[in-house]
Amino acid sequence: MNVDGVILAAGYSSRANTFKMELEIDKKSILQRCIESLYDECNKIIVVSGYKHEKIERLVQSYSKVQIVYNEEFHKGMFSSVKKGIQNVKAEKFLLTPGDYPLINKDVVKNLLKEKNEIVIPSFNRKGGHPILLSSNLIKEILREPEDSNLKIYLSKKQCSYLNIDDEGILLDVDTIEDYNYIKKYIPKL
Repeated sequence: MNVDGVILAAGYSSRANTFKMELEIDKKSILQRCIESLYDECNKIIVVSGYKHEKIERLVQSYSKVQIVYNEEFHKGMFSSVKKGIQNVKAEKFLLTPGDYPLINKDVVKNLLKEKNEIVIPSFNRKGGHPILLSSNLIKEILREPEDSNLKIYLSKKQCSYLNIDDEGILLDVDTIEDYNYIKKYIPKL
């Protein structure tokens, strides 16, 4: 399939009290683990940076498929990064995820790509997770959303398909150091 990846890595990491994209799990940063989960299936991966742009550049330099896009308005929140990233999508579909989801499984990505619907959200125990698969024909519509909107509001207006996944990793992001410590303990169970 013709698919790009969009990874959002522009935020302040304020709740973590450290720059979470470079926190390591099994000798790879959270951002690198996220990139690698999408890497094999994507033509290119657009990483949206903002805060600590230089550190993002360093973390992704060994990935030839990665294109960094700097969001000069990252202070306006995640939806500004969504809009910045999707403007660079060239494929028919794209996978979208925040960069702080280090446990996305490559098999989950493969299963999502088998789906034909416009918007496919992986779901574990009836709770939507990441990455989300979207058709690129939605990009213009998303870009027209008001600045005070967000992806959740946009998706609530659309017909979304949910793919049941037996993998809690699609729900586990790192917002706080407690989340990070939980995920480090969780890894051996996978």
